[in-house]
Amino acid sequence: MSVSTHGVRVKTRSHVLRAAVELFSSMRFSISLLTVICIASVIGTVLKQQEPLVNYVNQFGPFWAQVFAAASLTTVYSAWWFMLILAFLVLSTSLCIARSTPKIWADFKIYKENIRAQSLKAFAHHAQATLAESPEVAARRIGQTLVSGGWKVKLQQRDNGWMVAAKAGAANKLGYIAAHSAIVLICLGGLFDGDLVVKAQMLLNGKSVYKGGGLIADVPADYRLGPNNPTFRGNILVAEGSQSSTAILNQAEGVVLQDLPFSIELKKFIVEYYSTGMPKLFASEIVLHDKETGAAIPARVEVNHPANYKGVEIYQSSFDDGGSKVSLRAVPMGAATKPFEIDGIIGGTSQLTQGAGGDKLTLEYTALRVINVENFGADPTSSGADVRKVDLRHAIDSRLGAANKTQTQKVLRNVGPSITYKLRDAAGQAREFHNYMLPVDTGDGVPVYLLGMRENPADAFRYLRIPVDGEGSMDSFTRLRAALLNPALRAQAVQRYAAKAVDPSRPELAQQLSQSANRALTLFAGGEPGGKGGLQAIADFIESNVPEAEREKAGSVLVRILNGVLFELLQTTQTQAGLPPLEASDKTQGYMTQAVLALSDVQFYPAPMAFELTNFTQVQASVFQVARAPGKKVVYLGCAFLILGVFAMLYIRERRVWVWLSQGEGLTEASMALSTNRKTLDGDREFDHLKDKLIGAKD
Repeated sequence: MSVSTHGVRVKTRSHVLRAAVELFSSMRFSISLLTVICIASVIGTVLKQQEPLVNYVNQFGPFWAQVFAAASLTTVYSAWWFMLILAFLVLSTSLCIARSTPKIWADFKIYKENIRAQSLKAFAHHAQATLAESPEVAARRIGQTLVSGGWKVKLQQRDNGWMVAAKAGAANKLGYIAAHSAIVLICLGGLFDGDLVVKAQMLLNGKSVYKGGGLIADVPADYRLGPNNPTFRGNILVAEGSQSSTAILNQAEGVVLQDLPFSIELKKFIVEYYSTGMPKLFASEIVLHDKETGAAIPARVEVNHPANYKGVEIYQSSFDDGGSKVSLRAVPMGAATKPFEIDGIIGGTSQLTQGAGGDKLTLEYTALRVINVENFGADPTSSGADVRKVDLRHAIDSRLGAANKTQTQKVLRNVGPSITYKLRDAAGQAREFHNYMLPVDTGDGVPVYLLGMRENPADAFRYLRIPVDGEGSMDSFTRLRAALLNPALRAQAVQRYAAKAVDPSRPELAQQLSQSANRALTLFAGGEPGGKGGLQAIADFIESNVPEAEREKAGSVLVRILNGVLFELLQTTQTQAGLPPLEASDKTQGYMTQAVLALSDVQFYPAPMAFELTNFTQVQASVFQVARAPGKKVVYLGCAFLILGVFAMLYIRERRVWVWLSQGEGLTEASMALSTNRKTLDGDREFDHLKDKLIGAKD
């Protein structure tokens, strides 16, 4: 009884094993795996990979961001399930090759000379003829003719005649093996050079993923892979005048550090630009310092021209800031903030305080860009329009926008350096700012300083445009902004405006004008209870208090009064600063137009101060991708096999020819047939040629 049970178990295991092999080696299983890989590759192409989680939250929302992270869709090509699918595809294709190769090889060697003579008549290409020569002589002549034409021939003598069997294009079947072998080699190369080997190294050597921060030199050895790691691909940043020997390998949970057998010293980073501002050339002059021998090997790395040392390829990936020194000047956006100077380093931070006992702010120096090529096309409708003609409802949206918003045609211009920084409050919330160092003429005829801001990294920068005064600075505007927030100075400006605009003999008109001017200036400054200020406040006031038929006229009057009062307020600030008063001119009018718009927009500026870049010392850094990729050669071999295999299957036709020669009444009866793996016009023409040449048969 036990023997019988054992036999059943053996048969069951054998059946299961046979079924598993049948499944894994089937074409349907391989195609299913390829379909999943294609879908995953599409996801990996459409969805940006290895981005910070906050970027996915901002773009897709918290729910889908968590779903993508849980399914490893943000790291598709290093996900465990993707690697597992590749491994199953290798297994499936290998089994398919193992099952098919013996049959293909046997078919490759045989000539099928044992075919029955009567079967030749069933072929689509067949012909018959009568020959004057004997069967043996005819067989040898036909065989020699086919050999001279590149065919492989075998002659078979039978009791009642001779069979000539020939074949050509047998490499077509080898193309099948080559193409399938290519899939195996390419997948193996991907597995060799992927995170699978890195994770195996981590597991075998007791390493783990580092999730903290700090300096690379302070990271413990538990998070570092040795220089003999057989395969890796990471990034390394090297500033000019410094050297580094540790690459960063990004993982889903953090990073792993890879120690190199040498250190990379960056002597000089070279970057050249096209007129469009796009980089034309990245190049790094480096020196490789061997840790074992101490040798210093100079090298040059360019895009698509890597350096190679000790099996490690060094690619020019990109460039970054290497710790440039910047000097900034704080520009007050409100009355409580005073101007001050501050120095920093790109990548560093400074601590700030908003006034006496105010909230703490952290200033993070993010980036310095020395070249900024922007598209500033002139807009013929934006040429210094008077502030009285401004569309009150859309003034904010039309002005507080992109830096090049007034463009209608493509005009590229380098507008000079810019600084990018973040202001982070005590709660950890940060806003990003991007300010140009030099004034920019955006097409309005009045140069302006562009102060950009955005709430989220996924958003585009929106720019506040501050006009440049006669000294080439923002000082006149900041003084005007501070005076606008001072009720006493506003009242003084209203009195000056009324005194100049009204005949002294009519004091009742002066009083009415003073009231209107004070109301307009108070609304604009945001002095009304619950008021936001700006041109929109005036528009809301008119809409609430003036009949619809008279709103356009009332708006024109109020804005004209506002323009005049602000001009007097500006003259007051000029006097207080010890500067001569401004003369009435088109230039002054253009300045006032832009100043009124900027004062209206500045209420939306989300910080008490803006930082103007006054000086900098640039330090370049080069970002290299370092890779030890033994699977690369395997992939190259797989690509060569794939090309050969596809070429063989598509362009090499397998053909077989049989000629049966039997003795008739004084003559030789010849029967010929041709088979091909694809029915084409070339096959028809070749058969016509062969039957005419071999047996002399005519249609």
